[in-house]
Amino acid sequence: MSSMNPHRTGAGEPSVTLRLLWGTPAQTAPRKGPARSVTVSQIVDAALELADANGLAALTMRAVAESVGIAAMSVYTYVPGKPELLDLMVDALYARMPRREWRAESWRERLTAVAEANRMLLSQHPWMTEVAALSRPPLGPGLMAKYEYELASLDGTGLSDADVDAALTFLLGFVQSHCRAAHDAQRATTDSAMSDADWWAANQPVLARALDPSAYPRAVRIGAAAGELQGSAWDDERSWAFGLACALDGLERLIERRCPTLIDPVSPPSPPPAAD
Repeated sequence: MSSMNPHRTGAGEPSVTLRLLWGTPAQTAPRKGPARSVTVSQIVDAALELADANGLAALTMRAVAESVGIAAMSVYTYVPGKPELLDLMVDALYARMPRREWRAESWRERLTAVAEANRMLLSQHPWMTEVAALSRPPLGPGLMAKYEYELASLDGTGLSDADVDAALTFLLGFVQSHCRAAHDAQRATTDSAMSDADWWAANQPVLARALDPSAYPRAVRIGAAAGELQGSAWDDERSWAFGLACALDGLERLIERRCPTLIDPVSPPSPPPAAD
């Protein structure tokens, strides 16, 4: 088995993982013994339910086996280990993401939709922020369908193929980073049984005595302004809106620089005014 972190995608044995992802039979002698009582898809669905309900700590091969009603060791005849199972789980969720035909939207509207869809996925399955590696994603049918669909959101921008891939990776990296921060903030609230506003209120007297405005003028002034606006040091929605706007503005500048005369084919120019 690979020495990589087993709690990240791409950590399993590549040939075994790809065979499971694409449903191709192993090149081995016919399997002997009784017929299998469950399917790999059922194993994956059970694992998803466990991870969604109680996080990755609850996701063990024994728990998955118990959930589908098979012996603990039998689960390994379906999936060889947790690294491969995580790839199957992530790819299954990618396959289930809604996809529609891109129509008259601008590239900016399309990328906003891509970002929002990925944010929803990671918000509904927060454990994915801990395992879904952009560098080694599960190369299954779900990932490939997602990749093809999201690449199409950059059609008409005039970017090179390499820049289209880089632009999409950049956007998804922002989404993943934001959702990981949101997940960490939610977990801190849950673990401490205290909201961010309550936490800051409890610590405010100590901070007021410890932080000297003459020593930390910017930190005190700007921190207070941000805290007053957000009610805490960090706000999920404000951070998302600000970060997404910055990401899209940066990509817009790149597109303008690469193709200064480009007219987005999905946004045709207005017709000339009628003659008087």
